[in-house]
Amino acid sequence: MWLTQRLRQWFCPTPEPTPEAEELLRERLRERCKRFRQLLSANKAALEVMSEIDECLVSLKPFGMAYMHALSTRVTTAVFRMIRNLNVLSDNAYAPLQTAFERISAKMQALQHCKACRLGPLTLPLKSIGVSERSEVGVKMANLGEAATIGLEIPDGFVVTMSAYDRFLEYGGLRSEIESRIQTTSCKSFAALANLAATLQQIIMAADLPPELDAAITEAVTALKARVGSGLSLALRSSATYEDAPGLSFAGQYRSKLNVNPKDACQVYKEIVASKYALTAMSYRYQHGIPDDEVKISVGILAMVPSAAGGVIYSLDPVAATNGQEQILVNAVPGLAQGVVDGAITPDVFVFTRTLPPKLVSKKQPTKSITLNTAQELARLALTLEEYYHEPQDIEWAVNAKTGHLVLLQSRPLRYAQPLEKPILTESQPQETEQPIVSGGIAVSPGVGMGPVFVLSKEADLPAFPEGGLLVVKQALPRLAPLLPHAAGIVSETGGMAGHLASVAREYHLPALFSVPLACSKLTGVGEATLDTERCAVYAGLKAHLLAKRKACQNLMSDSPIHKRLQALAQLVVPLNLLDATSPKFTPEHCQSLHDITRFCHEKAVEFIFETDPLSRTSGKQLKAGGKLKYWIIDLGGGCKPGVTGSVVDIQDITSKTMLALWDGMVAVPWAGPMPSASGFMAVMLESTMNPDLEITAPNAMLEKNFLIISDTYLLLQARYGYHFCTVECLASKQPQENFVNLQFKGGAADRERRHLRACMLAELLEEYGFRADVQEDGLFAVAEDLAASEILHKTRLLGYLLIHTRQVDMIMLEQGKALALREKLAKDMAALQERPWPKQLNL
Repeated sequence: MWLTQRLRQWFCPTPEPTPEAEELLRERLRERCKRFRQLLSANKAALEVMSEIDECLVSLKPFGMAYMHALSTRVTTAVFRMIRNLNVLSDNAYAPLQTAFERISAKMQALQHCKACRLGPLTLPLKSIGVSERSEVGVKMANLGEAATIGLEIPDGFVVTMSAYDRFLEYGGLRSEIESRIQTTSCKSFAALANLAATLQQIIMAADLPPELDAAITEAVTALKARVGSGLSLALRSSATYEDAPGLSFAGQYRSKLNVNPKDACQVYKEIVASKYALTAMSYRYQHGIPDDEVKISVGILAMVPSAAGGVIYSLDPVAATNGQEQILVNAVPGLAQGVVDGAITPDVFVFTRTLPPKLVSKKQPTKSITLNTAQELARLALTLEEYYHEPQDIEWAVNAKTGHLVLLQSRPLRYAQPLEKPILTESQPQETEQPIVSGGIAVSPGVGMGPVFVLSKEADLPAFPEGGLLVVKQALPRLAPLLPHAAGIVSETGGMAGHLASVAREYHLPALFSVPLACSKLTGVGEATLDTERCAVYAGLKAHLLAKRKACQNLMSDSPIHKRLQALAQLVVPLNLLDATSPKFTPEHCQSLHDITRFCHEKAVEFIFETDPLSRTSGKQLKAGGKLKYWIIDLGGGCKPGVTGSVVDIQDITSKTMLALWDGMVAVPWAGPMPSASGFMAVMLESTMNPDLEITAPNAMLEKNFLIISDTYLLLQARYGYHFCTVECLASKQPQENFVNLQFKGGAADRERRHLRACMLAELLEEYGFRADVQEDGLFAVAEDLAASEILHKTRLLGYLLIHTRQVDMIMLEQGKALALREKLAKDMAALQERPWPKQLNL
């Protein structure tokens, strides 16, 4: 056999390829590398979304279903592109990947679908329902119906159920139209959310009720009129999913309509349903992570109580409780209780002990709406309801003008802040001695807030409210609630403890001071100021020493419905189960997440380019530069000197300016090895035991696949340095508008916090040299573009330096002194590198 081969070589030598054949081969190679680059680009996009999901799950920032839908779309699109490019490269060798992708995508889609419609009754009599009917009538109406069973007087009426709501939205395609509009609107923009709110309410008001629902409401109103008699007037009140649920109140976020003519019941029912999309309600749900499709509205249609007086009782004063005081708070106004909850009137206030019988502690009676005996009876009612429901209650009530009886209108769990920790004042933290700009009023939500003062004179100015501003208003109206998540505090000339806006302020742990005379005129033009509710005062300037009393921001998204959906989505996207490329289970069928698919695609694409593809195998060469890391080179043209043959290329034969710039940065300063850190080393060891594929001494195929695709002006590096993985891509051509250099850097073996701090440090260093940098968890994405070729090469050299000198530095990132010293060293080296002469090979 050997002799036959030698004879063929002597007598039938293989002809040298013609220049045309070589160019054809190179063109085919360029096409393969183009596909490979597209796969890597899609891989980068997928990993960015995965980092974004991780960051979103621990962030305090709210997000909505539209954002979650966008994340899902972005990551599935990127992974689909990877599968398509891998199968083009490999002549469809991995077709089963599409099946795995569709299986995972179907599960992701299921998380974004709304719940099935209810098929229950359209209406239910109020006095026949209790807590067991919460799923049909909501907590608010269920609790009100339940109160009748313990002998309390409630209004006569009925509830239009959530099943009725479902049928209304299905009728005429109303639900699908609403969903499509919500999915295409960003809830982060105040103006966009306001426009969406107005549009959705108009759509609902213009829609027809299903005939059977119209008939059911009309019939129930007729029966109510027969029981009550002539002169019936109606109150329509929302009772929605999550309203009055644990941790949520939705106080004042949905509409209530009083003194409604019975013949208008169907039309006003639509108004209450439409208020689900009021700006206040949509903003509240967004801040609390409640998806739109999980919220349904039932509506209580009740006979109006002829009210001589009304108001709100707190069975536990929510602000006094923060100072360890337990007392009952009774708020009362003449006529309807609406004057208290809307914050338009400063009510009579009675304070009682929480004993039986309750004893009066104090009272303020600007309106003298009720007697002391009535107030004491209301305090006893509060204790009765608290005992029945086993938690403090927020109670709305009225005195029937005809009978003199107390009528319960609502009882829900009371939201109150936890006790504040008193700051320890030192000489550098003095008690405030200067005169406040305004003082007095009622502290309805405790704490300290500071920022630029914004006096709101008209609703048209709402979009101009600055982030972190102190909001100052004439009336504490519930419709101001969308501003509260963006405010540092709120001051109002009217309103009291029991107002809806006060309740929402306490939910957000936002300092709030109400019933402050002349607050708007006195605070106009002040600039920055500090609100201290303990002293019931606003001071000029920022009083930083008072911040010790400011409560930490609450993560309203944590454990919310939408947060749980994102957690479920993350389980289908983020986990990496395919760690060992040599395992028999490294197959499409064993892909359990989109991350598994990206890992599989990347591994097989690299394998194809450098081991399987005959085009790449004949063009790929190993770099010889005396280093320990093994780099493989594919030259797309102009990257190496002409005439270089064999399987090895010396660094002296490289002509690619982009690669030489990167290499010059990599070798400019010898790496001294990882900085010692006992705690960091243990963190690395722990991560290594949890993920054996990261163990640097273990067999790892990726160590053999650090590669560069180059041309005279282009570079793509994919490499693993120690425990982290990086990609560098750059183009340094004669056209500045086409030039760029970017870095993707991710991973490490220390814990998440150390890896994140390293990424932040690198981002700061690169931003000083004109990079745009984005950090998500332990991932860094940095880019510089639209620059002259020489500037691109300078920045590429800096990246080369950082790739080598940031290996394993995550170990020391929690040791402040060492981390600072490292940053200073890196900054000094980078500054020196900017002045370093270029190698002769670059010919610059």
